[in-house]
Amino acid sequence: MIQILLVDDQYIIRQGLKVMLESNPDMQVIGEAENGQRALDQIPLLQPDIVLMDIRMPIMDGVAATGAISQLYPDLKILILTTFDDDEYVSKAMRLGAKGYLLKDTEPDELAMAIRAVIKGHTQLGPGLFEKAIASNATVSSISSPSELAQLTPRELEVLKLIASGSNNREIAEVLFLSENTVKNYVTNILSRLNLRDRTQAALFAHSLFLSA
Repeated sequence: MIQILLVDDQYIIRQGLKVMLESNPDMQVIGEAENGQRALDQIPLLQPDIVLMDIRMPIMDGVAATGAISQLYPDLKILILTTFDDDEYVSKAMRLGAKGYLLKDTEPDELAMAIRAVIKGHTQLGPGLFEKAIASNATVSSISSPSELAQLTPRELEVLKLIASGSNNREIAEVLFLSENTVKNYVTNILSRLNLRDRTQAALFAHSLFLSA
């Protein structure tokens, strides 16, 4: 059962999402919060699997809350669900640790599938949002020079391509016939050599690299 914390300042939105999500037999809404600070207060008590986070909220908005939650609970998944597709919001939320960014006009079935995918370790971006994330993360490409990229071994390049496809460590291990610990070491080396902050930045960088090749 996927346990979900809803974070949105509009009560009617939270209630609608709760009804919609709990129509899926594998999902349960275990808590609600009207702002990011309230979400931070509830997480240690509720221990959700994923936080469904709005962006614009009073007291603490979704971007700030995403950063704080990622620092305190790095294994907790955060999926942004909002009406705002501003380039800066998309970029900041993903850089600060969100594993996905969707708009509220997302179809219910697509939202459910996105939640399941994020739980499995995949990155989810709504239509048109990948381009916004790439555009606003132009610094990611500039950080990684061709000489740094050349430092990657053929195996590390294979791992980077699989990260770009959305595969998690277990799936990469299965494809490349490696142990998960070995894959973790490869990922750590890739982030270090390319001067990337986290797996999300690596995925965005790899997408721009391999899709433009």
